[in-house]
Amino acid sequence: MRLRKKLLAAVLTFVMALTVTIPSLATATEEPKTLDILFMHDMHSHLNPFTVMKDGEAVQVGGLSRMMTLVKQQYEKNPNTLFVDAGDYSMGTVVQSVFETDAAELRTLGAMGVDALTLGNHEYDFGPDGLARSLMTAKNSGDKVPAIVVSNIDMEATKAQAPSEKRDALLNAFEEYGVKEYIMLEKGGVNIAVLGIFGLDAVDCAPFSELVFKDPVVGARETVDKILANEDADIIVCVSHSGTSSNPETSEDELIAKAVPEIDVIVSGHTHSKHSEAIVHGTTYIGSADEYGRYLGSMSLTQNTDGSWKLDNYELLEITEDIPADEEMQATIDNYLAQIDVNYLSVYGFERTQVLAENDVEFCSAGSLGSKHEERNLGSIMADSYRYYVESLPDWDGNPVHVAAVPKGLVRETYPMGNITVEDVFNSFSLGIGEDGMAGYPLVSVYFTGEEIKLIAEIDASISPLMNYARLYTSGLQWTFNPNRLILSKAYDAHLVTLDGERTEIEKDKLYRVVADLYSLKLLSSVTDLSYGLLSIIPKDAEGNVIENFSDTIIHTEGREVKAWEAIANYMESFEDTDGDGIANVDSRYASYEGRKAVEDSKKLGDLLKQPNKFFFWIVGIVLVVVLLLVLIVVLIIRGAKKRAARKLVEKKERLRNKI
Repeated sequence: MRLRKKLLAAVLTFVMALTVTIPSLATATEEPKTLDILFMHDMHSHLNPFTVMKDGEAVQVGGLSRMMTLVKQQYEKNPNTLFVDAGDYSMGTVVQSVFETDAAELRTLGAMGVDALTLGNHEYDFGPDGLARSLMTAKNSGDKVPAIVVSNIDMEATKAQAPSEKRDALLNAFEEYGVKEYIMLEKGGVNIAVLGIFGLDAVDCAPFSELVFKDPVVGARETVDKILANEDADIIVCVSHSGTSSNPETSEDELIAKAVPEIDVIVSGHTHSKHSEAIVHGTTYIGSADEYGRYLGSMSLTQNTDGSWKLDNYELLEITEDIPADEEMQATIDNYLAQIDVNYLSVYGFERTQVLAENDVEFCSAGSLGSKHEERNLGSIMADSYRYYVESLPDWDGNPVHVAAVPKGLVRETYPMGNITVEDVFNSFSLGIGEDGMAGYPLVSVYFTGEEIKLIAEIDASISPLMNYARLYTSGLQWTFNPNRLILSKAYDAHLVTLDGERTEIEKDKLYRVVADLYSLKLLSSVTDLSYGLLSIIPKDAEGNVIENFSDTIIHTEGREVKAWEAIANYMESFEDTDGDGIANVDSRYASYEGRKAVEDSKKLGDLLKQPNKFFFWIVGIVLVVVLLLVLIVVLIIRGAKKRAARKLVEKKERLRNKI
C-alpha cells in the first residue's frame, strides 16, 4: 500500500510539474517582436539629385528615385517596415513653386510608402491658407498620402485667438485630411503608436502659422499618457521637428527623451543633424539623417522581455550616384517637374533646365558661408545681381542702386562648377513668398541715410557673430573691421564703391538707395526694436519719408513682383560669352578676393583706437562713469573707515581719562 501511495504521489508531482513547465517552455521559445524603421527629414523639396563639391570634384547626391531603390530593397526583406518623416519636406528647391497646386512633395512621399510624418516650420511658409490648399490638393488627388501627426497644437488657445479666415481654412484642412494627435499602426504583429511634436525653435521659425503650440515636453507627455491609457501599443515612435544640439540645455529632442522615457524611438528633424550613431537616453533611441535626402536612416529593434526595445542596428544609407534610380518613381517626379515650367517659371521667362552660364569659379558652399566672418564670393555675386538687375529693368526709375545686401540665413545652396541652370539659381535663394502669393522673396527698394549705411556695416561686424544668419554680404558698400575692438565700434573705413569701381565717401545725412529682399528689410528694421532704439535703421522713401508699410517697398516690373532669384538668373545670363559657344561665362573676378569686407585682426593700441565712432565714445564714457563711481565709492568707504577709526580712538582716550 505504501509503495502504491508513493508511486501515486510521484505521478501527481510529475503531472503538476509538467503543467507548470509546458507554458514556461512555450514562453521561452516564443520569438520576440522585431521592427525595422526607415526615416528621413528636412528634405526641403529635393526630389531630384543635386550637386555638391567633394574632394574638389562636383558630384551628385540625393534624389528620391535613387532612395526609392533602397526603400524597395528594404520592403523586399521586410514588407512590414515602418517608414516615417520628421518634417520640413517642402521649401528649398523650385519644386516648392507647385506646393499648393500640385503638392508634389507630399504626394511623392506617399508614393514612396511613407506611413506617417509631422509638419515642419517650412510647411507654414506659404501661410496657413497655403498649407491648407496644399493638404487639400494632396487629399483630393486620390493618391496614397502619408498620415500626418501633430501632437502639441493647443487647439483651445488657437481657437481663442482673433478670428482668421486663413487659420479656419487650415483647421478645416486638418480635419478633411485627417491630421491626428497620434495614430496606431500594425506592422508584422507589432502595434505601433506614432505621435508628432513641433519644437520650440520650430515655433519661432513659423511666425505665419497662426497656431498656438504647447511646450513640446508637455505635449509629448500628455499624448503618451493617452496612448498608455487607451492603446495596446508595443512601441511608441515620435516624429519630432524639434532637433538636437551640442548644448544639452537646448537639445530639444534629448529633453523630450529624458522627460518622457516611455517613448522608444525619436526621429529628430529641424536641425538638419547627421547622427552616424543613435543618441541613447535610457531605453529611448534618437536618430537623425542629415538633410535634403542625402541619407536614408535605418534602424532595427527587438523587444526585450520587459517591454522595452533593444537597438540591433542603426545606419545612415548614403544616396549616391552609384545607386540606380527607380524608373517608376523618377517618372512620377518628372511629371511634377514638368508643371513647374508651365505654372511658375514661364511667368519670368525661364525654363527649369535652361543653362544660364558656364562656371569655372569654385564658390563657397552655402553651409560654410557663415563659418568665416569675411568676404565670401557666393554672397558677393548675389548682391551684385540685385544692383545689376534693378538698373536693367525696362521700367527702371533712373535712381541708382548704391548698396545691395544679402543675409547669410537666406542662402540655401551654392553654384556648381560647369553649367549653372535656372533650377540651380532658384535653389540657391529659394525661401519665402511674395505679396503676390508666388514662391520666392521679392526685391525691395528703400533709402537710408549715410549714418545708417555705416551702421549696417557695424551691425554686421558686431551683431552678426551673435546672430550668424544675419551676417551680411554687400555690393557697393565696403568696410574694414577688427574683431578685437569694442562692440559697436568694430567697423571703420566704410565707403561706397560704384559699379565702375570708383570709391566714394559716405555723407552722413545724404539718402542712399538700398536694395535687398523683403525678409532682409524686416530683419534690418527689427534691429531697432531689439536694441531699444540704440541701433536705429529706419527705411525711407526717396524723399526721406518714413515707410510704414513694407509692401510699398516691393519692386515691380511690367505689373508683377521682381523676385530675388530672378535677379540672380538674369545676372548670370548677362556675363560675357568668353569662349564663343553662345553661353555666358561666370566672371572670373569672383575667384579672387575683392576687399568688400576687410578683416584687420590686430590688437595694437593704434588699430584698436583709430577712426572711433560715436558708440566708442559712449562706451568709453560709460566705462569712465562706472570707474569714477567705483572710485568715489572706494573713497567714501575709506573716509568712512578713517572716521570710524578716529572716533574709536577718541572714545578710547576718553575711557582712559575717565579711569585716571
